[in-house]
Amino acid sequence: MKHEQQHCIELDGSQGEGGGQILRTALTLSMITGQPFRIEGIRAGRSKQGLLRQHLTAVQAAVAISGAQVEGASLGSQNLHFTPGPVRGGEYRFAIGTAGSCTLVLQTVLPALWFADAPSSVTVSGGTHNRAAPPADFLIYSWQPLLARMGAKQTLALQKHGFYPAGGGEVVAQVEPIAQLQPLDLLARGAHRSTRAEARVAAVPVGVAKRELERVAAQLGAIDTQVRELPAREGPGNILLITVAHEGVTEVFSGFGEKGISAEAVADAAATEARHYLESGAAVGEHLADQLLLPLALAGRGSFTAMLASSHFSTNIGVIEKFLPVEFSTTALPEGGIKVELS
Repeated sequence: MKHEQQHCIELDGSQGEGGGQILRTALTLSMITGQPFRIEGIRAGRSKQGLLRQHLTAVQAAVAISGAQVEGASLGSQNLHFTPGPVRGGEYRFAIGTAGSCTLVLQTVLPALWFADAPSSVTVSGGTHNRAAPPADFLIYSWQPLLARMGAKQTLALQKHGFYPAGGGEVVAQVEPIAQLQPLDLLARGAHRSTRAEARVAAVPVGVAKRELERVAAQLGAIDTQVRELPAREGPGNILLITVAHEGVTEVFSGFGEKGISAEAVADAAATEARHYLESGAAVGEHLADQLLLPLALAGRGSFTAMLASSHFSTNIGVIEKFLPVEFSTTALPEGGIKVELS
């Protein structure tokens, strides 16, 4: 998938949602296409600007797997110049050192490793469940099965939970290289199979989990519920996960327990998101829509329906279209939501 021309792509980190998404997508596509890039104003749209620990770890991980040359890879840096080498499979271990998101680091390097020269094992330690990123369960139960349908050969395993602010979690990925991703058309989600809720607590009273599940059941009706007590050393932390399975897709909605926020408020937020999805006709929710853009672009064709487009979504499309000769079209559906096509 290497391009012949090695011109340097210029990116403005303040565009769109102005967060780390621009950097992560650029790193991934730079490694896959061989095109270098320069980004200025990294996370200029955020209160704490520049590279945070998790962004720096993503850069360092990209350097490790592609032998890249990089300038500006330091905490707080707002400018970065990245020139990739060939992506190499192997055994990798990356430690964020904070509750910075393991999942965002994995989503940066895994697509590049799909096209590596050999199998890979990637272990990332840090945060696995925090508000600012998809939880590990989302990647495992929602993202990964759709990638498998597209031909990606990877397995993700959550070894240990890491909650904000302590971190200390671990996720391991195994990847086998492939030649090409297959297109995915996901316009309907198919028949409903199950809706279940699980509340996990670590060094947090189990009563908090029970209250969350009672509230979710009151909001969503008769659903399967489960309390899971994690080892105290993995805490303190609390996450509520609502998994909605249909024939064609599984969605995961989450709520995070925090000091000063009641169990009922955590449950209400997650249940409302799940209910809106169930009431909509769309195949995927807001976050999964973001995550499908890159695989579709790499496959060269595909389509899906989504509840709505986030600022992440349009920002991501802008970066993808700079690296790959593709063009996304988005149309509003009469019943609400959007249809996204790449042809």
